[in-house]
Amino acid sequence: MHTNISTPFVDTKASDLVWTLDHPVVEPLAARTCRVHGVTVELRVLGASHQTVVRSAGGELVETVACLPGVEGGLPEQGEPTGTPAGHYRFSSSVHHLAHTDLTRRVDLLHREVADTPGGLLVTFPGDPLAVTALHLSPDPGGPVRWTTWHVYPQSGELVTTAATLTP
Repeated sequence: MHTNISTPFVDTKASDLVWTLDHPVVEPLAARTCRVHGVTVELRVLGASHQTVVRSAGGELVETVACLPGVEGGLPEQGEPTGTPAGHYRFSSSVHHLAHTDLTRRVDLLHREVADTPGGLLVTFPGDPLAVTALHLSPDPGGPVRWTTWHVYPQSGELVTTAATLTP
């Protein structure tokens, strides 16, 4: 699913992003809900950041990657497995600094690989065609619930990629 929104993105650079499982659910600018392995997964775009909300029989998980006022930025590269009410969760992230042509290629690839897939949500923001936030729920028959996100900051040439798994 590809959505153009009129709200400008608000995050400024990768180092401002915070990862948390404690932030309350925020009203999204765009969302897509999917059902996989008996759980409901809501992919949500907020500004140039995201929330993934997973609801299972055991409980709820709210993953937030966003600029949060009053909270110092920084994403963990590789998190330890965490027990949550929804299941066992693991998170990782990476930041890539790319030349404009490489960033353009990566955004074109995201449009092709995420926008039109059943578990994909790609949002473009006004002002720069490279200002994109994308989320993709990867079907893994019999395996954990997996999702990947991409946050593109064209003004700084940064591409933030996160990956998460949840075993309900």
